Amino acid sequence: MRFIRSLFLIVVLTLVLGCQVSPFAKYLDAKVSECIDGDTVKLDSGQVVRFIGLDTPELHKKTGENWVDVNEPLALEAKQLNERLVKGKLVRLEFDVELRDKYSRFLAYCFVDNVFVNERILEEGLGLLYTRPPNVRYNEILVAAQKRARNNQKGLWSNEQFISARDAANYIGSIASVEGKVLKVRESEKVIYLNFGKDYKKDFTVVIFRQDLASFFAAGINPVKFKNKTLRVFGKVKDYNGPEIIARHPSQIEVLE
Repeated sequence: MRFIRSLFLIVVLTLVLGCQVSPFAKYLDAKVSECIDGDTVKLDSGQVVRFIGLDTPELHKKTGENWVDVNEPLALEAKQLNERLVKGKLVRLEFDVELRDKYSRFLAYCFVDNVFVNERILEEGLGLLYTRPPNVRYNEILVAAQKRARNNQKGLWSNEQFISARDAANYIGSIASVEGKVLKVRESEKVIYLNFGKDYKKDFTVVIFRQDLASFFAAGINPVKFKNKTLRVFGKVKDYNGPEIIARHPSQIEVLE
């Protein structure tokens, strides 16, 4: 059965991407014609490939049916690094468990001239770690790359804010380390919420998706037990029913008590 699945994947990739696919591994060699942004490229075949494990700042966002220019900080720098690494070059694209995302883009790890492109972009601080099971083959390498960028204050980490949970609403869109006490833990079918204030619709919240729990459990961490703990959580502060950070990996959370 596994052989049949592998054979089917090889046939699909060969027909759809028009590139040579290895019969021994889930990868293919292809030429990059265009870098759409820091984490997405277009191949000579016309197919679009999204890099696994990272999320770079946005140049454009879709609003309704239209795309608008947003030019988030360092978005252009991320695209330019991607272009220097892969544009016009033959790259090796390695696939994980899921072949496509919900936008029908192919998902891949990208290698060129002995450089792991996904890792390099994170290491330069031009993207944030974006782990998404089941595509976690190189998680630890990517986690380490982000840690190096943060320690060296590179790129997005050059202006990391260190703030209290009560001030998080003032830092929407910023990279920050937020410190505070977890007052309540709420659970739903898909998410665990760590609430740092009494009003979960206004106060700071850390969001942990259940699909990401395996990495927490592997590190000996059960997020439900964070209640009444003082934490420091780093990431991008977003606005959704108040300020929040999505913690996709346990490396983003430090217990201070």
